[in-house]
Formats: sequence, structure tokens, C-alpha cells
Amino acid sequence: MNNKISLFLTLLVYFFGCSSVQALEDSNEGPMPVVDYVDLERFMGDWYVIATIPTFLEKDAYNPVETYKRDDDGTIATTFTFNKGSLDGPTKVFRPRGFVMDQTTNAIWGMQFVWPIKADYRIVYLDDKYQQTIIGRNNRDYVWIMARSSTIPEADYIALLAKINSLGYDIDAVQKSIHSN
Repeated sequence: MNNKISLFLTLLVYFFGCSSVQALEDSNEGPMPVVDYVDLERFMGDWYVIATIPTFLEKDAYNPVETYKRDDDGTIATTFTFNKGSLDGPTKVFRPRGFVMDQTTNAIWGMQFVWPIKADYRIVYLDDKYQQTIIGRNNRDYVWIMARSSTIPEADYIALLAKINSLGYDIDAVQKSIHSN
């Protein structure tokens, strides 16, 4: 029980500053640009984390995959799975809920790990085929390069890193994810 309370309190502290998207937009760094429009039905499904500036939950994560499913109430049921510590390490599963905050673009979400806090989550790049995406945050503290497959061509990875750099991220902090396939 103490581990659950500790995790809850850690998550609460971690996401406390992320509870308001408007407050994030008022930050000194300015708003993070997002894509013009996201077709949510096309965006749903599995996304392999190719690289990230990891949160504390993602440190030492192998085979990381984020899965989205749109529920009838319009929220996004999210499942984040990975192996902890190695490719065959214990499977960890987190189930945050996504809330589309900008109905015009569908590109700004609040990601809720703990009620009532919704962390800033922005779709800042999405290719036309919905095969590669970058998820960013206004604070430019965390970022995720994700794809529909566990690997992408090196040229694509370099181009996505350049995009992250242009958004004001420290690309030296980006870590490639390790997948078994």
C-alpha cells in the first residue's frame, strides 16, 4: 500500500504544474505550435516510442508502446506498456486518460494520470500517412517521437530530431528507445 501512496504522491507532484493548459500557454517559452488538424480516428491505435526525453516513469523502459482508443464519451483511453529494466523485464502498464482540449485541431490534449490533473500533451508533428508523430509540451521538458512500427529509417529519425531542435528542445537529452523487434 505504501508503494501506491508513494507513486500517487510522486505523480501528483510531477503533474501539479501541468494542470492547466492555459497556464502553460502563458509560460515564458510561449505556446508550443501544434499540427493544423488531427483526425482522431486515424490517430487511434498503437504507437511505438522511438525516442524520448523520458519522464521518471519511462526511465529504463524497453519496448515502450502507447495505445489510444477513443471512448464513446470522446475521451481517449490510453495504455502505456513497457518492459522495466530490460527487453525481458517485467511488464509495466499505465492507463492515463486523454482529453481533447482543442476541438478545432484535436492536437492539444490533457493527459490525466491522476485526477484532477491533466498534463499538457501536444501533437506537434504528424506525417500525412499517420505513421510518424512527435508529441511535445509547452514546457519543452518532455518529448516523444513515435511511429506505427518499432523502427524507422535513420533519415526520418534525423529529420524528426531536427524538428524537435527547431521547437526549442535540448536534443542531447533525447534517448532512443530499445525494442525487441
